[in-house]
Amino acid sequence: MTNDSRGPQDGRSQRDPDRGSRSGDHSAIDAGRRRFIQGALGGLTVVSLGGLAACGDDSDRRSAGGGGGDGGDGDGGGTIRIGYVTPRTGALAPFGEADDFVLNQMREVFADGLEIGGAAWAVEVMDRDSESDSNRAADVAQELIVDDGINLMLVSSTPDTTNPVADQCELNQVPCISTVAPWQPYYIGRGGDPASTEPAFTYTYHFFWGLEDVIGVFLAMWDQVETNRTVGGLFPNDPDGNAWGDAQNGFPPPLQQAGYTLVDPGRYTNGTNDFTAQISAYKDAGAQLLTGVPIPPDFTNFWTQATQQDFRPLVASVGKALLFPSAVEALGDQGAGLSTEVWWSPSHPFTSSLTDQSAQELADAYSEDTGKQWTQPIGFAHALFEVAADVLTRSGDPSDPQAVVDALAGTQLDTVVGNLDWSAGPVPNVAKTKLVGGQWRTGTDYPYEIVIVANDDLPDVPTGGSVEPIA
Repeated sequence: MTNDSRGPQDGRSQRDPDRGSRSGDHSAIDAGRRRFIQGALGGLTVVSLGGLAACGDDSDRRSAGGGGGDGGDGDGGGTIRIGYVTPRTGALAPFGEADDFVLNQMREVFADGLEIGGAAWAVEVMDRDSESDSNRAADVAQELIVDDGINLMLVSSTPDTTNPVADQCELNQVPCISTVAPWQPYYIGRGGDPASTEPAFTYTYHFFWGLEDVIGVFLAMWDQVETNRTVGGLFPNDPDGNAWGDAQNGFPPPLQQAGYTLVDPGRYTNGTNDFTAQISAYKDAGAQLLTGVPIPPDFTNFWTQATQQDFRPLVASVGKALLFPSAVEALGDQGAGLSTEVWWSPSHPFTSSLTDQSAQELADAYSEDTGKQWTQPIGFAHALFEVAADVLTRSGDPSDPQAVVDALAGTQLDTVVGNLDWSAGPVPNVAKTKLVGGQWRTGTDYPYEIVIVANDDLPDVPTGGSVEPIA
């Protein structure tokens, strides 16, 4: 697998030749390769391609198989080109922090290519930075599709990136797998009707949890602390904020049904420097709980100003901004006690279909390779490539978009983030994952470490305690 990065966003280094000894778990990767050879993952095998990487040309993706194997004689099939778009810089950069690690690992796993339909295929991944900007995301997607002729798009991290990239793929009839965006802003935000049983899209498929899941996790955490059940809602004017605050499909109805009162001062613009209006509304209502989905820099500003203005909720459960160790560390000594949803952790009882690594082993490999604390997107970035390998192999011909889409629609796969089953809904084109809840506490190995405190939806993830009110 080769890495193709372009433009000013390309501050990504190639793997250090000496770095392999520090990659954390090469035995697991080697075990994964042996599994390929033994015919696992739907018959996927790793083969020696020799000079095959040069077989692909710049022709349209539909003719990428130019060398064409004819079924079992091992002839070269050509080069599979995979696009990969995430926010590596800008306000959403923490979502892409693990990308170098995941791409380097995939480079090792796919170094010898794939055998598909009896033909040997090289694998080339072209990664691009959305720069945390929706217009930029659409532009790099179009570049990958039109200029680079990709066969498959992988995209991750908030509707600001997933939606414009998926829209470009749908428009250009390129299969696309996306993740790390709640399914409502992805599906409804792109015009899908959740009441319809007919697929809203032909080429674009998504896996992640939904607002119903994060609401359930937050309620499970809030119910552990005695409060007046008044919640301040901090919702930005972006796809996530508009979905979370939506009067019909967002937080308001289920919170009201559960006996909570939501105080919503309205949408604010990302990058706002003054949150006095929001803080005043929460204080006037006597809110003892806080929720929302701000970008990390905005929550840092908000929480600093809230402390200065004597707004101190007993529980603050916030999506997006509080997912990452680096974002909590940016709060200094004000990060302890904050809570968030947890999509993936070393405690999750799942194993990679590519490398045989458990969630714990994958997290440990990341920390050993980078020297950094594990972060939630590791698992989902890895899972994107698990799905890609499975789908491409089962397609029989990765140069045929319809064959890839047909394989994708029928995917049922156990991954490092859990079982993904596109036949199970909740809507066409979407497979769901499960959530637990976590609270940031002062750590022993790192400044802050997250403790699982709610696991109703996934009891196989052990809890480490119950929710503690913010001091």
